[in-house]
Amino acid sequence: MWRTAQRLHRALAGAPLTRWDLRWGELATTDHRGATTLEVVSRGKHILQRLDSGLTLHSHLRMEGKWRVEDSGSLTTHQLANPQIRAVVGTSRWSALGLRLGMLDLLPTAQESTLVGHLGPDVLGPDWDAERARANLVGSSATIGAALLDQRNLAGVGTLWASESLFLERIHPWAAADSLPAGVVAALVARVHRLIDAARRHAVQSTTGSRRPGQNTYVHGRSGRPCRRCGEGVRVAMIGEAPRSGRCSTVRVARAASRPPTTAEPSARWARERADLPRGTAGVEVARRPQDVKADGPRQAAEAETRAVLGTGRVTGAVSASVSATRSETCPSISESGRLRALQMEASSSEEASFSPRSTSLR
Repeated sequence: MWRTAQRLHRALAGAPLTRWDLRWGELATTDHRGATTLEVVSRGKHILQRLDSGLTLHSHLRMEGKWRVEDSGSLTTHQLANPQIRAVVGTSRWSALGLRLGMLDLLPTAQESTLVGHLGPDVLGPDWDAERARANLVGSSATIGAALLDQRNLAGVGTLWASESLFLERIHPWAAADSLPAGVVAALVARVHRLIDAARRHAVQSTTGSRRPGQNTYVHGRSGRPCRRCGEGVRVAMIGEAPRSGRCSTVRVARAASRPPTTAEPSARWARERADLPRGTAGVEVARRPQDVKADGPRQAAEAETRAVLGTGRVTGAVSASVSATRSETCPSISESGRLRALQMEASSSEEASFSPRSTSLR
């Protein structure tokens, strides 16, 4: 969101608006052409466009939304007729198109707190407070995976950063947040901030140091592939529940189909039970032995064989844990702020992981 807000700010700030078309319920009749954008800023996963008229246009992308910046002079009627467009705001030079937006509000700037006041310290904001974020996580009654995505604890953490940070710190996503030592949680908070801050100016998110396709993450977007640490197969499963309203909701613990682990790392038996769960069942992503993988077709058989070859020299006790987001037929799309989801699509087809190379595409 930070990069999206920065791009929108450069395109819209300081010039009067000549386009204002909000295709969103009661906002469709508003017209604020002539107003000047003072700034566009991010607050967690929210985007705030502040106008000199004392109003703020608030948007949230959810999982499928994005803002695109286009040359105003080159926009065609065909482009503007796109049924996925929810907002068109622009100047004589640049126009911002909001596609598949998850939230859109227009309110007085002085009342922004009604939409974002519940958020915790912003990982990339001027209010960042690592100690407060740590205290919020330790005080949560949820699992650490769910607590990390609860935007009231710290704002701006998505599924990629949650899964990668937990993996790098060797913390099981289903460990109770209030049971972890303060030092462990502090290290996790520091890791989250370091990863996101290092990636803020790059279009391709990376936690490995490489931004080459297929090499930019350890576990996120790598379901069924060998763990880079131990060689076991990476699995994805859900945690938390979907939001029940248009606002960011509290991340709550999902009901698991089998009992959760009683320690920070799952037992071998529990991991094998998880391997047999149907797709979409609440669980955790853990490393599995290649012989435990059921081959349902040629591609799965080939993957199992590959994992068997790469599975030698494993690190004893290593857990490949990931809490990843997806949009697939077997796991409906849901808000990052509300839950982590199962069955991550391949990185090559995931919008969240791909970040379109087109300079006008914003996520």
